[in-house]
Amino acid sequence: MAKKAKKVVAQKVVETKKEKSNEFDKFTVYPLEEAIEFTKKLSKTKFDASVEIHVRLGIDPKKGDQQIRTAVSLPHGTGKTVRVAAFVSPDKEAEVKAAGADIVGGEELIAEIKKTEKTDFAVAVAEPAMMKNLAQIAKILGTRGLMPSPKNETVSMNPAKTVQELKKGKISFKNDDTGNVHAIIGKVSFDSRQLADNFAVIIDTLKKIKPAKAKGVYLRNISLSSSMGPGVKVVVPK
Repeated sequence: MAKKAKKVVAQKVVETKKEKSNEFDKFTVYPLEEAIEFTKKLSKTKFDASVEIHVRLGIDPKKGDQQIRTAVSLPHGTGKTVRVAAFVSPDKEAEVKAAGADIVGGEELIAEIKKTEKTDFAVAVAEPAMMKNLAQIAKILGTRGLMPSPKNETVSMNPAKTVQELKKGKISFKNDDTGNVHAIIGKVSFDSRQLADNFAVIIDTLKKIKPAKAKGVYLRNISLSSSMGPGVKVVVPK
């Protein structure tokens, strides 16, 4: 009888440990695979939430030579439909429309935005020749993070190709005032391997563009989260 009682107690201990291992702990740093599973599991929204990566970098965001700003194509896209505006000369309009641009125009489009201040798009692409004209609405676009820039590859001699890449999942990101980088790497509905692949591309890109002047630990900590979900800490890849 005593042996049976001990066996039952031992079984309960094993079950309790198993239950705890399946519980999310906000202080625990998880391997990527587990972090992704928790991120998906903890998403409670009725819509297909986005999955975001947040990286704290060992940079001084106040110094110009340590700024992070780049663009990268995610192998599985972001799962989001991006509205793209293309500021191009008349002879390029047909090309960018065929590539998927939602809003296309040149001087007339610039004049319209200057008058209404309406910007019904998420990203803007421009030919280099259009940049001088865009100066008229630089304040409007700049304060909304929409100003085309060579740094995030949205100023291009081949705007149609740029539009096509953006539609397929090319994203741009930069550090904020506290040295953090935030980017969408997919949707909760993505399978774990797709999210892991997109995660790896972001991390590899950050490593490649590490500022020469950045000292000490560069990738300080990483977390994942879904829209309105808690942050899940991830083991920093070596």
